Amino acid sequence: MMKNKNKKFILWFEKIGIEDVGLVGGKNASLGEMIQNLTPLGVRVPPGFAVTAEAYFYFLKSTGLFNKLKKILADLNIKDVNDLSKKAKAVRLEILNTSLPKDLEVEIKENYLKLCQRLKNENLEVAIRSSATAEDLPTASFAGAHETYLNISGVHNVIEAVKRCFASLFTDRAISYRVDKGFDHFKVGLSVGIQKMVRADLGSSGVMFTLDTESGFKNVIYLTSIWGLGETIVQGRVEPDEFYIFKPTLKQGYKPIIYKKIGSKDKKTVYSRHGLKTTKEVSVDLKDRHIFSLANDDILTLAKWGILIEEHYSKKQKRWMPMDIEWAKDGQTQELFIVQSRPETIQAGKDFQTYEIYKLKSKGRLLLKGLAVGEKITSGRLRLIKDASGINEFQAGEILVTQMTDPDWEPIMKIAAGIITNEGGRTSHAAIVSRELGVPAIVGADKATQILKTGQLITIDCSTGSEGLIYEGALKWEKEKISLAHLPQTKTKVMLNIGEPDSAFVYSHLPVDGVGLARIEFVAASVKIHPLALVNFKNLKNEKLKEKIEELTAGYLDKKEFFVEKLAQGLGRIAAAFWPKEVIMRFSDFKTNEYRTLIGGELFEPEEANPMLGWRGASRYYHPRYRPAFELELKAVKKIREEYGLKNLNVMVPFCRTPEEGKKVIKIIEDSGLKSDKDFKRLKIFVMCEIPSNVILAEEFLKIFDGFSIGSNDLTQLTLGIDRDNAALINIADERQEAVKKLLAQAIKIAKAQNKYVGICGQAPSDFPEIVEFLVKVGIDSISLNPDTVIKTKINIAKIEKKIKNG
Repeated sequence: MMKNKNKKFILWFEKIGIEDVGLVGGKNASLGEMIQNLTPLGVRVPPGFAVTAEAYFYFLKSTGLFNKLKKILADLNIKDVNDLSKKAKAVRLEILNTSLPKDLEVEIKENYLKLCQRLKNENLEVAIRSSATAEDLPTASFAGAHETYLNISGVHNVIEAVKRCFASLFTDRAISYRVDKGFDHFKVGLSVGIQKMVRADLGSSGVMFTLDTESGFKNVIYLTSIWGLGETIVQGRVEPDEFYIFKPTLKQGYKPIIYKKIGSKDKKTVYSRHGLKTTKEVSVDLKDRHIFSLANDDILTLAKWGILIEEHYSKKQKRWMPMDIEWAKDGQTQELFIVQSRPETIQAGKDFQTYEIYKLKSKGRLLLKGLAVGEKITSGRLRLIKDASGINEFQAGEILVTQMTDPDWEPIMKIAAGIITNEGGRTSHAAIVSRELGVPAIVGADKATQILKTGQLITIDCSTGSEGLIYEGALKWEKEKISLAHLPQTKTKVMLNIGEPDSAFVYSHLPVDGVGLARIEFVAASVKIHPLALVNFKNLKNEKLKEKIEELTAGYLDKKEFFVEKLAQGLGRIAAAFWPKEVIMRFSDFKTNEYRTLIGGELFEPEEANPMLGWRGASRYYHPRYRPAFELELKAVKKIREEYGLKNLNVMVPFCRTPEEGKKVIKIIEDSGLKSDKDFKRLKIFVMCEIPSNVILAEEFLKIFDGFSIGSNDLTQLTLGIDRDNAALINIADERQEAVKKLLAQAIKIAKAQNKYVGICGQAPSDFPEIVEFLVKVGIDSISLNPDTVIKTKINIAKIEKKIKNG
């Protein structure tokens, strides 16, 4: 049977664009769109062609398959997992047992040979990917619903793989997904992309999103990378390396890799024998597991390409269009390629004018940790399923626990209350589908299938940032839904107190004027090692201590750089989250007893009877014994401002007892080059106003510093002469005491008289509405708050300001 001459069975990528989705599916249309419009800008996409959806429909109709398949699926019940599985398999067998029409086979053969000739390889390896006409749309992703075949070569194998792709339109998960999304099984066609393979089996590959997948934060590229072919990462069988790159300053020419994390990368997919079983999974060499699978230059190149792709599609769609992109690095040529690009469908449609806060209200025993997907909390009984053969046992409302998921699991994932997997990162199949379904999930929870048992009652908490927590029992929790659209504006700035970088992107959506207190302590504690142990690493006598530090700092020959980089990345993420708004970072304010808990800390810290009143804050920075560690903090700030381009970061000196101390610290900061560089916006240096001497000598302190940030916790205890950690004195330790209020008013009055900034970052405004009213009335510039009190305090401030205005 000869085809109709008007039918288009083969189209080369350079001849198609995004408007051809109905003919070649979302995946192939996107490849053509990029080859036409983005390769001139330097984005590399491997060449190839598409077997069109017209060819698919021609195959079904000319062979009589169309009516046969309709008959099989006529009374399908997708809620019956057994019925779905049985009928889907019957449909696929009908397709696989039917030969393609001869004329279609000839066209596929001729064009494959033409691609071989063009690339001067008579047995060219190609990737053969399904591309459904209802796939990779802004409203439906069909992620992983259809088949892909890698490392296929030879005419016979290419034709067989095309037919198998046609059959994959009727996998259980694809049928189920179409019903959920309202697509007609026989109006959705399937195109097949035939594309030159990138030798990522000898290099690396991964996934890139042009936003943060969990919070929807727009200003970053989230990039993941593994060794070998990309199937391993897409299917969630390995924990990848992770990177965040800040888009606005990357476009300005900076190198803002604001986060790097080494994944376990213990497995990789490589080439195997030819035929259709063409890849195999192997173990990664131990040395390669502990190094990044992507160099900094490649990270920045991919991020730039991500921006170009996002900008192109956003312009085309006339709205912001974040993208989900797959990339590969050829280990032979060392070239990077984009191999797929599709719209990101979850965060793109999110309503950021409505802010949801999930919060645990009770405590329980922590069982496990992993990577959080989403920001929700849920409770339920567990169902442990080892492989897909057991999915029929799953009941709606249970929490699924398994090694990992693949597209075959989707029919039960959508009825789960939550999902936990041993393996996978935040771009794994389990993470992508959970995000799309709005189901809270924790991936990479190592040993979950060993520790957790079927029937066990647990709570999943994904509300605290990137770390997902699994608790024993059904804990109490609440959800607060807040509309941001009509919040009042205030003259008094409302800022944020934050110390956990993992939550910064989530909190970036809050209606704040910046960060009044970015605490360094959480980031420093996550390093786990005392900075002086890193400074003096070569001279350490304790071999066990050196081994422990070596293990934690693997990949860093200069141990000091480990501290600098971790500090820069942690604080850099906070600065990026709120850019271009001001972020005020407080230099380290650990007490000696807290420093001693860090690895190696006992070698460098004295034991003090009262650390709260001891060697802390400014007095440490200029001391010969600690100054080398303080200089590492300054290097981190310099990296954030000059390498990342985040010049919205300013600094603050805590616990500065005398103006002379302030001068000594500022001299060290100037010596570091932070204040002298004329090419950068001048760094502002604030001082904490938290000791009575700061208020008594306010004029002298404000001659040295750019302003005050009031630390009401320390100011209260030092004014009242109490230890704030002493439970017996808790009824006195209150900022509402008249003596404390007088000092607050005096500090604010003097700062205003000298035209210097004065804010408060202590706990009091988060706890006491009456303190907020007092501060607004005496004219404070900004009030910095804990995240959970921002909305209600902003509303309260607006009412107070209105009352003052109306007399």
